[in-house]
Amino acid sequence: MNEATPVQDSVRTGESASTETSDPVISRDRTGPGPSGTETTAGPGPSGTDAAAEPDPAGARSPARGAVLTVYVVAMCMNGLDATIVNPALFVIATDLGVTPAASNLVEGAFLATLAVIMPVAGWLCDRYGAARVFLGALALFTAASALCGIAWNLESLVAFRVLQGIGGGVLTPAGMTMLFTAYPPEERMRLSRYIVVPTALAPVLGPVLGGLLAEHLSWRWAFLINVPFGLAAVTLGLVAMGGSLRAVPGAAERTAEDTAPEPGTADGEVPEPRGSGRSGLAGLLALRVLADRGFLRGTATASLAAAGLMGMLFAFPLMYQDALGASAADAGLVVFPEALGLMAAGFLVDRTCARWGERRVTALGLLGGAALFAVLALTTPGPWTLRAIMFSVGLVLGQAVTAVQVSAFTSIGPEVMGRAMTLFQSLRMLAGALGVGACGLVLPLGYPAALLLSAAFLLSAFLASVLITPR
Repeated sequence: MNEATPVQDSVRTGESASTETSDPVISRDRTGPGPSGTETTAGPGPSGTDAAAEPDPAGARSPARGAVLTVYVVAMCMNGLDATIVNPALFVIATDLGVTPAASNLVEGAFLATLAVIMPVAGWLCDRYGAARVFLGALALFTAASALCGIAWNLESLVAFRVLQGIGGGVLTPAGMTMLFTAYPPEERMRLSRYIVVPTALAPVLGPVLGGLLAEHLSWRWAFLINVPFGLAAVTLGLVAMGGSLRAVPGAAERTAEDTAPEPGTADGEVPEPRGSGRSGLAGLLALRVLADRGFLRGTATASLAAAGLMGMLFAFPLMYQDALGASAADAGLVVFPEALGLMAAGFLVDRTCARWGERRVTALGLLGGAALFAVLALTTPGPWTLRAIMFSVGLVLGQAVTAVQVSAFTSIGPEVMGRAMTLFQSLRMLAGALGVGACGLVLPLGYPAALLLSAAFLLSAFLASVLITPR
């Protein structure tokens, strides 16, 4: 779901997405414990290490930090673009590879599911091997997998290479955030927004248009191959600028003050979490016990079901528009494109609408409105400009609904579990999106309207979750 990206939320708050790592080239010249590990969206994982940084001259540090920022922005644009560029090309892919449109759901579903599964491991990898090393390794894997997707010879090979893309992409955002916030101290992070927010927001917005144009005028393979030159350039720049970080071998993760702090009580709404050795398991990586908080459970269930509905619609509608209505891939991309604009507009409006109507009402009306719009897509055949207006409205109402419920989900989550709670939230939402795509693919033989109505049913289920699961 193309909402505010992790970096946008983190930069706006000025909070670190993780505790600092021991990468010497990009670390600040200071010693002692780093920040508390408070995270806002895409925190890398369960704990961080904080080794003493080697002081380096300011003149040498600035170019390295500039390279960190450049490589990060390029990687996030590639990752964001890849999340939206494929859908308008799926019908062309299915035709070229000799499979049914329904089978093409594996191309998108495998990618989303892999992202969800691999994301919680990113923090542990950063602690173990260093953020710079993990980030550049993930970027190299993502680039290589993009090239392999571009030369895939059948559906099975394409799906396998999309899984590789998902492994790299799932690590990129949290590892990149760790690397970036290690390079820049808190007082400088707000300044980063001028370099980060616009390109990382525009990339997924432009994805549907670019994917449709490439599929129609060149080849669907270029929807993947477009990543390769940018990825190679970013990896090369990173290797040159951050060589010292890559040569340093981090030690085992040290136990921080967070690991040894007393268990918080539940009187103020905080949820206890496992400490110490418990973090080696899945519950430690994901802080599963936060699901005992009914506000968090409500927000996670609502956002996940909404993601299933939205991703299912974004899979099924471009296929219907091309297969049943005879449109081109480029036309499909141009029709879907306004949905991303609606999501961006929602980000500017949600504060005011929530202040006026309240979070619960904004969430409920947004989900019901989205379900009604999906039903219109399923049961009518509007013209192109009406479709664009519908898509913009979908982004506008669902963007506000999910943002509102996401904010409310974290109101009672303590800072000591915030990062892992957000990782759990994002992972479950991404996994639900993959399941939504898969479910729509299963019912596609019944007709495209059936898939779109199933997407609407997911939104109605999200509405019920938002109403029936009440915080204590």
